[in-house]
Amino acid sequence: MSLYNLEFQRVINKIKDLKAENVGLQFPEGLKIHAIKVADRIEKETGARVIISADPCFGACDLSDKKMKGLVDILVHYGHTPLPLDYAIPVLFVEAYSKVEVDKSLHEAIKLLQDYDKIALATTTQHLHLLDEVKSFLEKEGKEVFLDSGKGSQLGQVLGCNFSSIKKVDAPAYLYLGSGNFHPLGIKLFTHKAVIIADPYRGEARDIEEFADRILRIRFARITRSKNAKKWGVLVSSKEGQYRMELAQKLKALLEDKGYEAYLIMMDNISPDLLLPFMDLDAFVVTACPRIALDDSHMYKKPLITPQELEIVLDIRKWDDYQLDEILLE
Repeated sequence: MSLYNLEFQRVINKIKDLKAENVGLQFPEGLKIHAIKVADRIEKETGARVIISADPCFGACDLSDKKMKGLVDILVHYGHTPLPLDYAIPVLFVEAYSKVEVDKSLHEAIKLLQDYDKIALATTTQHLHLLDEVKSFLEKEGKEVFLDSGKGSQLGQVLGCNFSSIKKVDAPAYLYLGSGNFHPLGIKLFTHKAVIIADPYRGEARDIEEFADRILRIRFARITRSKNAKKWGVLVSSKEGQYRMELAQKLKALLEDKGYEAYLIMMDNISPDLLLPFMDLDAFVVTACPRIALDDSHMYKKPLITPQELEIVLDIRKWDDYQLDEILLE
């Protein structure tokens, strides 16, 4: 049984309503193992032909709608909420809410939050439906709970490229519901408040402080190494939700004004292998998904940094004002 609600009936009803003969399916990596099961059920219950996208998918910024235009009548996209983008074909977003139990992780988290009376909540798409339950739990424990929505994000939702929902919340501590470290790291770096992770998949809770300190040390090393760079590659993604050519051009001009060489390099998926032909460059600044530089930095032979980190390299921004990069779509 899947840990996620794949909403088979809603998907099938939509396909039947559209009388779709060809259906595209797209999943992020963590949900792609369900692709065959979903495709099989759609084909058996609707008679439609299914085409599964095997390309990496990093979010709603990274849809296969343009690649599948003319091939399918609808794209069913799992795991994310829509962004304010113009899609080339009809897209049905299925959030794939998690069915995991949260009680154990919440009881562990409350031990780490005992010194705080006010707590802000945040999570990702898969757990948005659980926020009311978490809020009720915390209030029964005597806590005052805060939630906010952001630019292009729902109440309590953080994205890998959008932390606007947590920036105006006035609370000394944050409780993040979910697995992984990147999103709570972003909360920590934007707010400088205590951040506790309630991980329902492991049934545990942990503080992000030690992980954040380790990441900042790595980023400081990348920035320090980048200060010796003379020739720069400015990376632009062709993905619609990550495409920031205007920013890339500004960074190129900024570098050239400071006396450096800078070259615009455009690609779809940014990866170490694709940068191998450009090893005569000393460093790269990436304007695509903010997670690329942080999650995969150990894979790149040359320093790969964010626009904000480049500002530190060029002495435009102070290290004490370190922030993650964001892509806030209007």
